[in-house]
Amino acid sequence: MLLGPRFSTDVVVVETADHARLSLKLSYNWHFDVPRENNTDAAAAIFSVPDFIGDFCKAIASRVRGNVAQKTFDDFHKNSADLIRASVFGKEDDGTIRNTLRFKSNNLVITNIDIQSVEPVDSKTRDALQKSVQLAIEITTKSQEASARHQAEKLEQEARGVLERQKIEDESLAEKSRKNLLSLQSKSMVVESTGQATAEASARSAAQKIEGQAKVKQASQNAEALRTKSTAKVNNLKASQEAEIAYQKEVNRLEIHKATALADIEADKFKSVVDSIGSATLQNIAKSGPESQKKLLSGLGLTSFMITDGTTPINLFNKSSDIHGAKK
Repeated sequence: MLLGPRFSTDVVVVETADHARLSLKLSYNWHFDVPRENNTDAAAAIFSVPDFIGDFCKAIASRVRGNVAQKTFDDFHKNSADLIRASVFGKEDDGTIRNTLRFKSNNLVITNIDIQSVEPVDSKTRDALQKSVQLAIEITTKSQEASARHQAEKLEQEARGVLERQKIEDESLAEKSRKNLLSLQSKSMVVESTGQATAEASARSAAQKIEGQAKVKQASQNAEALRTKSTAKVNNLKASQEAEIAYQKEVNRLEIHKATALADIEADKFKSVVDSIGSATLQNIAKSGPESQKKLLSGLGLTSFMITDGTTPINLFNKSSDIHGAKK
């Protein structure tokens, strides 16, 4: 639960590290932060400090004087707002400035501090402040001039960049148009060359087809002629072989007839000879040789004998009866 807020002012005289004395008029926003629980004790704590405004003004003034005493006039003049807020509220661990200052004795919370005026106490400090203000104005003016010049240069550079970009885009469009033109010309040339090549290819294909058909027809006629020639040759060879076979058959038949006739002649001749000699004479002729041999051997005093030419083997077991008969 908040009681307030309230607004208070205070004048604090400070002295910087380079002995510049300044009168600061500060204003504060404050209120009492009373917890909802145990409101009686919290409300009683509000009145525990009789002159709480004077006390927190003294405490804040002490903090401001102690922090400003460590800074030069130039540093204070450049960073007075942050310097005083950091002196009053303090800083977090990460370096950021806190937003409130709490007094636990009476739950008083300071929420804001503002510098209403900064005035020098002596003439020396006033001159230094005036010079500092003039220097700050001059610095600000030069900074604004530099910023304006930088902004003008930036705008000029941007305009030049836009112009260059437009020029590049125009050149890109022109190049794209040129590319499209070249592409169309290339396609036209491709179509033209393709048509010519297609016509030439068709003509070559037709010529090759006709030539191929002529070669096929010629090969077919050559094959037919070769087949006719081969058939005629085979027929001639067959006829020749058949004639040779017929001739050989006739020759063989004549040879057989001749041999048969000669055999008949020899048989008739032998029969005639036999008939003319007579069978008795032939028997006597056949017996004359063995009987003369027998007589010749008997004259030699041999009781038994066997005649062989020496090349034919003799089976004595089969000849034993003959030898025995000869012995008788």
